[in-house]
Amino acid sequence: MHQEDDLILRSTNVHRGFNTPQGRIEVLKGINLELTRGEMVTVLGVSGVGKTTLLHILGGLDRPDRGEVFFGGKSYAPLSEAELANFRNSHVGFVFQSHYLMAEFTALENVMMPILIASRPHSEARRRAELLLDEVGLSDRAGHRPAELSGGERQRIAVARALAMDPELVLADEPSGNLDTETGQQLHQLLFDLNRTKKTTFLIATHNQPLAALSDRVIKLSDGSNQSDIQAE
Repeated sequence: MHQEDDLILRSTNVHRGFNTPQGRIEVLKGINLELTRGEMVTVLGVSGVGKTTLLHILGGLDRPDRGEVFFGGKSYAPLSEAELANFRNSHVGFVFQSHYLMAEFTALENVMMPILIASRPHSEARRRAELLLDEVGLSDRAGHRPAELSGGERQRIAVARALAMDPELVLADEPSGNLDTETGQQLHQLLFDLNRTKKTTFLIATHNQPLAALSDRVIKLSDGSNQSDIQAE
């Protein structure tokens, strides 16, 4: 067991299902996991196994049918939707398979957005965004809009945006899924570098075995449960 002070996130007996025209599908069937501060952990599983659903619940984008998620020892369950949204913006960063950058804004403005949503001063948001763009190697692309960037550059901007509020946890859902192999490897290396330098906890959902092998720990998701939790080699 981990020391309680080191735990950043814990889920207990998380279940989630969805109604479909063909009937009810139970996607998660009792997920129990713990993340400690500074870890780089991957959730490994084939497409459709429930990785995205799990990340959405752990990050407070969705709620479980049964079970609870605790962040810093506090349950999500009592929080209203507005409270949960404020919590997410302050404590959790998200990187999705699709970058979800806002097309009408520049790279710099996209990274600034979470800081402005938190009602921080514009000057602070700009300084922070410029620093993050430098950290992901894209200072020279600050004034470009998403359509003017490559796929790899757009995902790096999405990573910078995820880090805008200096979150304790970053959840990344197949972050290199839409990239070619070489660009994907470069993005993976960026994530691992950020984990080491910032000590930010990362949980990355993937079916990419080489990426999983680089992490501190692998959680294997199969048939809706995480029956094995192994140290990466």
